[in-house]
Amino acid sequence: MSGNDIPMELLLEHLGVLANRSLSLWDLPDDAVARLINVSENATYLVEGTDWKSILRIHRENYHSKRAIQCELTWSRALNDEGGIITPGTYTGRDGEVIQSGITDGLPAPRYMVMFHFVEGTQPDETHDLVGAFEELGEIAARTHIHSMKWKRPEPFERLTWDLDSVFGSTPTWGHWRDAPNVTEEISTVLKDVEDTVIRRLNKFGKQPDRYGLIHADMRLANLLIDDDGTRLIDFDDCGFGWFLYDFATGISFMEDHVKVPALKESWVKGYRRLRPLSDEDVNEIDTVVMLRRLALLAWIGSHIEAPEPQALAPDFARVSAELGTAYLQRYG
Repeated sequence: MSGNDIPMELLLEHLGVLANRSLSLWDLPDDAVARLINVSENATYLVEGTDWKSILRIHRENYHSKRAIQCELTWSRALNDEGGIITPGTYTGRDGEVIQSGITDGLPAPRYMVMFHFVEGTQPDETHDLVGAFEELGEIAARTHIHSMKWKRPEPFERLTWDLDSVFGSTPTWGHWRDAPNVTEEISTVLKDVEDTVIRRLNKFGKQPDRYGLIHADMRLANLLIDDDGTRLIDFDDCGFGWFLYDFATGISFMEDHVKVPALKESWVKGYRRLRPLSDEDVNEIDTVVMLRRLALLAWIGSHIEAPEPQALAPDFARVSAELGTAYLQRYG
């Protein structure tokens, strides 16, 4: 049995025990306690004690190797040190290692764990005025891409890939969108046409190094923190190789049908172009990459349906995806 076969409620019980028993791996206050604040690919905990706050991430089983996590943390640190992007630091364990490992009764295998610095700030959401935030997000994306193009990656460098094969291939990273809840025959017909169009257009668009490379790959609202000093980028867990435009697509994840999306796109492009060229051909393909991401998210809902967020999204996501797909095909099909 893998951790993915354990009912979510029971799995979170086991992970909660693991989180609190593992705090001794770091030099923390004796009264420090871990409290679950988010579960998605990983389980994330707020750790609080006397004059102490930090963030503990317990990695999903069999999602990233230890080497892949090391590569993530190395790039995040390099962006902070060299790329002009504020990213969270990490705490080293008592054994001198940043990545820790632990297991507890009820879990079939050890889990990797990383303790991050706590970052003050507010997560933006759809109730905020996001136009200004997306202009800054465009600048942040441009900075990450400029850095990733010139950065000498450590070898071997192991990260995920977010391309056509990883979304539509025979072994897609998050499964196939056809297996998601509420994908009716009618919806499937529309989305198959969308898939074919996305594949055709992105194959033509190509993977030249000024369009495709190492990206954050999850610049959605939940991974931004805004305070008086600006917008900070957190959670590099999905960073990997993909089209640079994918970072805009992830920024509007789960809100692709929002009426403000055209304004957000315009604002993002304005901020991006302030630091790095973006051709009209690139801008014209943003909607294609948005549909690539939308179908990946539909697959993610199907393959993660045991978690609360996918369950909440599942009732309408396929239907709205088909509506977005129909509008996309009218413009690009």
